[in-house]
Amino acid sequence: MDHDAILAGDVRAAVRRVPPSDGGRAAWYRGWMIAGDAYTRFATELAARGIWLGTTAAAYRSAHELPGWYTVFADLTPASVWMPWVAGRTPTGADVGTLVAALGGGPGVVKDYVKSRKHEWDEACFVPDLSDVGAATGVVARMVELQGDDLAGGIVVRAFEQFVADDDGRALEARVWWLAGAPVLVTPHPDAPAGTTVEVSAEALDAVGACVRTLGAPFVTTDLALRSDGVWRVIEVGDGQVSDLPAGQEPGVLVGALAAAGRSLGLAVDQG
Repeated sequence: MDHDAILAGDVRAAVRRVPPSDGGRAAWYRGWMIAGDAYTRFATELAARGIWLGTTAAAYRSAHELPGWYTVFADLTPASVWMPWVAGRTPTGADVGTLVAALGGGPGVVKDYVKSRKHEWDEACFVPDLSDVGAATGVVARMVELQGDDLAGGIVVRAFEQFVADDDGRALEARVWWLAGAPVLVTPHPDAPAGTTVEVSAEALDAVGACVRTLGAPFVTTDLALRSDGVWRVIEVGDGQVSDLPAGQEPGVLVGALAAAGRSLGLAVDQG
């Protein structure tokens, strides 16, 4: 598919090279992120060509956007608040003060429904004390400005938690790939330096897996980090179709699992 055409809003052109199927075929998408509304149009256009995505539009949004997955994972992830927001509109102190009040102060992290500006940490991501509404407003406003038209859904503020970090101060994160509720691959986070290894406890996988199965999306990633008190926490949930593998990671295990699941999906489509 043509990702540039998706971004331009021409979904029909985006899938013009996908062969239509009279009998119905199942498929996975693997590629760059797609906004939730665009994914809905993408799935609808493919369905008109007899191609059924293994991840429905509703399932994609539930895993891809924090408001879709947060409630299910609330006990395993930092406390969070959010509100819908329009790209290009500058938030006021009143907007931000109302949003962060429930978190009760302390440090926080700012992002949109999908991504943060972690590479502009002090400028557009981290707030030392959320009770300082003026400072929080500055960080939120800068995040919105830098995201521009790519702002996904709205504004999210999360309570900051201290995690075990590498020598450069980056949290040591593991990315767990789940297919039909089962973990099929555990990798370092794609941002981790080459050679990084992270092992996740069986107990943590069991707890996270229960939430993944409750969420119900078929192909999901969870980014986990060990908090400084030794508790595994969910940093992010994502749709597996648009999640990166680390550079150099052999993709065979994941591709094989997707192919096997795809055959089952294809059978389900063929049987109606």
